[in-house]
Amino acid sequence: MSRTVSLVLVDPHGAVLGALPPFPVVTPWWQEVTEVVAKAGADVTVLRLLHADRPAPHGGHVTYLAETRDSPAGLLPVTPSLAPHPLRAPWAEVGGPAASLAWAAGALDRIGLSGAVPRQQRTWNLSAIWRFDAPDGTPVAWLKQVPRFFAHEPVVLRMVDAVSPGLVPYVLAAGEQGRTLLAHVPGEDRYGAGPSLAAAVVDAFHPVQAHFATRVDELLAAGLPDHRLDPARVEAVAAPHLDRIPGLADVLAELPGRLAELAACGMPDTLLHGDLHPGNVRTGPDGSPVIVDWGDSGAGHPAFDALRLSSDPGVLRDWAGRWPGCDALRAVELVRPLAGLRQAVVYADFVANIEPAERVYHADDVAASLRQACDSWRTPAGTTST
Repeated sequence: MSRTVSLVLVDPHGAVLGALPPFPVVTPWWQEVTEVVAKAGADVTVLRLLHADRPAPHGGHVTYLAETRDSPAGLLPVTPSLAPHPLRAPWAEVGGPAASLAWAAGALDRIGLSGAVPRQQRTWNLSAIWRFDAPDGTPVAWLKQVPRFFAHEPVVLRMVDAVSPGLVPYVLAAGEQGRTLLAHVPGEDRYGAGPSLAAAVVDAFHPVQAHFATRVDELLAAGLPDHRLDPARVEAVAAPHLDRIPGLADVLAELPGRLAELAACGMPDTLLHGDLHPGNVRTGPDGSPVIVDWGDSGAGHPAFDALRLSSDPGVLRDWAGRWPGCDALRAVELVRPLAGLRQAVVYADFVANIEPAERVYHADDVAASLRQACDSWRTPAGTTST
């Protein structure tokens, strides 16, 4: 699947110049803009999504707003609605990327990395990402800018690095408006990796979770979100969907009992990565894992991370064995349907804090997560331990 792209161009003052003729790109994911920038035929910076022809955030035809200092020929006349919105991300505004790149360049200058060239990688409601390359093309750093609800990311990176140096990207600088400058991590993202990678992550990450298991108050005081499941919050998120999702009312009625069962397993709350799948792990030449993308982190139950990382029984038994005195495998089975409820709350918070035009990225995420919880609620427990 590919997508076609239209770029509505504005100059650095926000004046509309026109639209480039539509062009195709191979990468289907709307937030990925490296190929869009490369094929635009002008020096552009993609600011934000304006509209798309489908609810799914991939493929189809997508229209973005982009900023340029060029004056391309052959522009099509357009009259886009560019009204301001209070929830618009700073990097989605005209001049926003330029301000962030100037901040990052200044930080790189101060550590002796002058002359690094920025290359736009991604922009959407959850982040804007730029890679900085040395003059010879070698990646040296990444600029990541995130919304207010992810602003704790550089804080948690520094907290984890203090416990386990090298397990997370090194923070070169952190600034206002959600800006973080990260050292480049050599290697590759491990999407699709199997049990051996998951086992390595369990081995590397458990000491960190064990360290913070007695320090939840410290995590919250540092500004990390509280991701412990709150029945009242789940009910509020689920309420608009009760008539459309069979079994959801029963799930809500039984939720307090399941949470009580989970508490009886004896596992402590601790630092939760929140999205610990193999694609958020990089490995370099020595094979050591580096865990990236900590925006979803907070204080919560560690079984959510274990289940997100792997469903392999051997990996989960290894993980459970590191929590002596706890019924950790039982906790995994109890968390399995709770994971959908937790994700529904997370997505609801995204939608509530982003501008309407960008909500299409998460159009069905809340309902899909609630359906997932209902589908897995009746699954017999205990399958992990066999």
